[in-house]
Amino acid sequence: GFRNTPSLMYASFAPAFYFDGDGGPNGGFFRDGRAATLADQAQDPFTTAFEMGNADNAAVVAKLKTRPYIGDFEALYGADVLNNPDTAMQRVGAAIAAFETEGEQFHPFSSKFDLYRANKQGGTLSPQEQRGLLLYMDPNKGNCNACHLIGAGNGGSQDISSDYSFEAIGVPRNRDIPANADPAYYDLGLCGPLREDHRPASPGARSAYCGLFKTPSLRNVATRGAFFHNGVYHSLEQVLRFYAGRDLHPEKFYPRKADGTVDAYDDLPPRYRANLDTLDAPFDRKPGQAPALDEAEQADIIAFLKTLTDGYRDDTAAAR
Repeated sequence: GFRNTPSLMYASFAPAFYFDGDGGPNGGFFRDGRAATLADQAQDPFTTAFEMGNADNAAVVAKLKTRPYIGDFEALYGADVLNNPDTAMQRVGAAIAAFETEGEQFHPFSSKFDLYRANKQGGTLSPQEQRGLLLYMDPNKGNCNACHLIGAGNGGSQDISSDYSFEAIGVPRNRDIPANADPAYYDLGLCGPLREDHRPASPGARSAYCGLFKTPSLRNVATRGAFFHNGVYHSLEQVLRFYAGRDLHPEKFYPRKADGTVDAYDDLPPRYRANLDTLDAPFDRKPGQAPALDEAEQADIIAFLKTLTDGYRDDTAAAR
């Protein structure tokens, strides 16, 4: 009812929330990074009103006691683990986090791109996929790698396709979200409403954190049906058109006001629009300039993104 749900695939590679040497926020879990660890993230949905909606930890533990695996849980954490609901929930979070960290199904690294990176049979990129990779890496074209990092990093992980930084890019307001029926409501990511520790000091005050959301991994991105924190777009084609044309043709992405002018960046209050990325390609273009990516180049990037889908099978190799 509020946000597009992020994937748990490869989530265990994300670092705890921190500020880098330049003061920029990084890491954490959920789209606003409000959970410090994967175990914290695992606990939150149980008692969140718009997710599982249990009244409190005691209500969750009452249900846990009826589960057929409760004996295994007590054997692992001790017979008295259920006596304190808060402690029990911490153990629940730890168990789920261990599953997501140790279970290969959460990070199989079985895409075509993984074969390509490992120089294994079946990992040959097509000419279009290769062009898409070059555009992805090019700082003057797609510039995707600036945030969706491919390469070693993030505590030693490889090719997770996120540097876990936070960005404000001004996607259009999604009017299918019930909360957005209130014109005074805004999802501001790092500074609320779900995260409270980086809110502006007073109503109307400016904050460098408002409108910023965590950079997601692009692993399996081609399998998703909703994109960005508010799920406003439903195809990679829509996403790439927005990236390439946000400031060149805002009328294609944003609604018009009563006076006929375009209501650009309509899901971010004006006082926070200075936080938008307007310096890095492809967002560095001005009206009248050529886009950083034409339609053919957008299609090439999409072709490359599809190589990040796990479960790839090289049918041509099997036929041989």
